[in-house]
Amino acid sequence: MLRGLAGFKKDWLRSDIPAGLSIAAVGLPSAIAYPAIAGLPPETGIYASIVGPIAYALFGPSRLLVVGPDAATMTVLAAAMTVIIAADPAAANIDRVAIASALALGVGVFCIAAKLLRLGVLASFLSRPILVGFFAGVSLSILVGQISRFTGVKIESDGLLAPVAEILGKAALIHWPSLLFGLSMFALLWIVKAFHLKVPGPVLVVVISVILSALFDFQGRGMAVVGNIPSGFPSFSLPAIRQMPLDKLVLGSAAIFLVSFGAGIVTARSFGSRTGEDVNANQELIGLGAANIAPGLFGSFPISMSDSRTAINLSTGGVSQLAGLVSAATLIAALIFLHSALRILPIPALAAILASAAISLIDIQELKKIWHISRMEFVFALIAMWGAISFGVLNGVVVAVAATFVYLLRKTMFPRDSLLGHVAGRHGFFELARFPEARPVEGAVVFAIQGNILFYNADYVRTRLTEVARELAPGTKCFVLDAGAITHVDSTGALALDAVADDLAKRDIVFAIADVSEESRGILERAGFIKKIGAHNLFNGREEALRALMGSAAGQ
Repeated sequence: MLRGLAGFKKDWLRSDIPAGLSIAAVGLPSAIAYPAIAGLPPETGIYASIVGPIAYALFGPSRLLVVGPDAATMTVLAAAMTVIIAADPAAANIDRVAIASALALGVGVFCIAAKLLRLGVLASFLSRPILVGFFAGVSLSILVGQISRFTGVKIESDGLLAPVAEILGKAALIHWPSLLFGLSMFALLWIVKAFHLKVPGPVLVVVISVILSALFDFQGRGMAVVGNIPSGFPSFSLPAIRQMPLDKLVLGSAAIFLVSFGAGIVTARSFGSRTGEDVNANQELIGLGAANIAPGLFGSFPISMSDSRTAINLSTGGVSQLAGLVSAATLIAALIFLHSALRILPIPALAAILASAAISLIDIQELKKIWHISRMEFVFALIAMWGAISFGVLNGVVVAVAATFVYLLRKTMFPRDSLLGHVAGRHGFFELARFPEARPVEGAVVFAIQGNILFYNADYVRTRLTEVARELAPGTKCFVLDAGAITHVDSTGALALDAVADDLAKRDIVFAIADVSEESRGILERAGFIKKIGAHNLFNGREEALRALMGSAAGQ
């Protein structure tokens, strides 16, 4: 506990207090806007921005990371809530806030369980290309979701194109003052970004929107506003989990956990590389777990590491989690003293903030970089984006995970292999395909496999070994398999090697293995393979194998 405040010094107040005030100023607009994505009241975002950072300051390991609501997590939350309500009609009578709180508790439990099982590696489960593609799809879903808030027209349809077609059919119902005001605030956000103004765009939009709403009575002129926001600190409460479908609650929590933790660790490592702060994924699970359980107990929703708030913390000189605590205190003061002003905040202004945040999720430069580095990874990024758009955000998580599995299988299903030989005057072995001057060892073949031999690629490996064996020159005495890059062989792989040994034995060719790992050796021994080829045909290296089988000259 209190790692983010360890070694606290009074001098830190000079840095952390201004940083905390800046975090609150930048976080307040998004805290009000983001809950709308999941159909939650705006105060829930403020509650999450208060109790989440407090919990992380107590249990989180990082000095500088700031947690809070983020658009991607909110979109997955919205999808999970929809599934829960649709699965059980009784759940429709439950307050949406209760469902969101239950999911936050579920995410927290998953975090703690993952920490106990040391599953911080799950942070790397969704690869960077998959996340980039998925967030691009999420951003388009968020953009489409703002049509109703921009226009004042209730949109019934779901998906990407159907809402667009619906608003075109309902053009006569559009509240044009709302649309024009929302688009003007959206343009203001981009002007602030383009000219690098010191005042954060969302803060400027909120201030201007509230002033104009008060001066011109936007609500009286038919423009939707935020409405009443409770004042004061959120109250402790337990959501009615027993009245919700447990299976959908667990699946929804798992999906939110995977996306929020995966994206959160990307954020943590990105900022950690700038500051030199080590990021321990397993320890971050404790911090993120606490930061989700707290909102779940105080009527809010799941959160993640916030890149925008962390960036503000760094840019304003924050040095500890005291900045997060100052931010939380500032938001409590805002709830007490500014709730009347926030009540008249126009909904189109929130739509502009959400649309701008959604567009920022589309990382065009990263997609270009992925295209330049690997066409295959770019394809998987597009698959993840397509999944989020075509199947909905929650199913899009499943598509992203499936795409990750397919990508991993594709990379390991066909392990790289090579024939090795000698280059005159040079020590060691060289790939015949890469070095034209290399020559095979006379009377022997040295073949390297760079990958594991497992159930899903065993047939391919057996086929490759058999193909090479059948093309051996007459008079070949031994076939040496270089297993230095093979870390694991399973029972199916052992059977594949057994079949190759049988094929070589019929041709009176010795099958030897060099540099096999202890784990793989144990599998091969229990499978009877080592007994078949003889333990004397296992060697510590290629040179040793050739010297023993072919004489001293062959190993040079």
